[in-house]
Amino acid sequence: MSLDDLPDIVAPRADRQAQTGARPGGRIVRADKLTRAEELRQQLADEIVRGDLAPGAALDETDIARRFSVSRTPVREALRQLAASGLIEARAHRGAVVAQPSVERLSGMFEAMAELEALCAGLAAERMTPAERHQLEAIHEELRVLSHAGDPDRFHQVNERFHSAIYAGSLNGHIAEITLATRKRVQPFRRAQFRNLGRLAQSHAEHDRVVQAILRGDRNGAANAMRAHIERVHGEYEIYAVSV
Repeated sequence: MSLDDLPDIVAPRADRQAQTGARPGGRIVRADKLTRAEELRQQLADEIVRGDLAPGAALDETDIARRFSVSRTPVREALRQLAASGLIEARAHRGAVVAQPSVERLSGMFEAMAELEALCAGLAAERMTPAERHQLEAIHEELRVLSHAGDPDRFHQVNERFHSAIYAGSLNGHIAEITLATRKRVQPFRRAQFRNLGRLAQSHAEHDRVVQAILRGDRNGAANAMRAHIERVHGEYEIYAVSV
């Protein structure tokens, strides 16, 4: 089954559970095209992480709508998503402002992300079907090509598919859903690492260790490789943060 068939949520797979004996599972579905609100959220998130929008900066719906030539509806939804991720603070009757996540809060978020992704990778090593393993290899190869192309935005998009495929392969919808929600909270900070183009090849090499462990059915190896990968992502963000 193709990732193109998957929603951005976790859906039950009772047929697979019956065959594998796995706990209640699910798969991640994604849409290829972002909605206008999602595009706005991503653009504003990038500006916040880069420091173009400083902590405490006001985010006026009308100004943003005028700037991006859109109605206020997608702006309102983008701001709601940013507030849910903790990047901005919505204040009653006063509008939204850019938040300043503490070092401790970000560290905690990355620590949770590392453990959740490690758990998904370990389960995927035991539960992925041959078709899903083949699909993961295909995405991994696409990232290899992109790692040499110098296109961080496209690499980031396919990178999201790579991680989603592993969440899906865990065959545990509850864990996959929590992992996806956590990823959305740290996504802008993860994305920042690709401003360093040399990071693309490094990320692919780290992915390779995860993929090879999954293909071997090595639960501990896959979990350890994924945990190390996310810890490296955290470290790369910290390097980026002091440079902007």
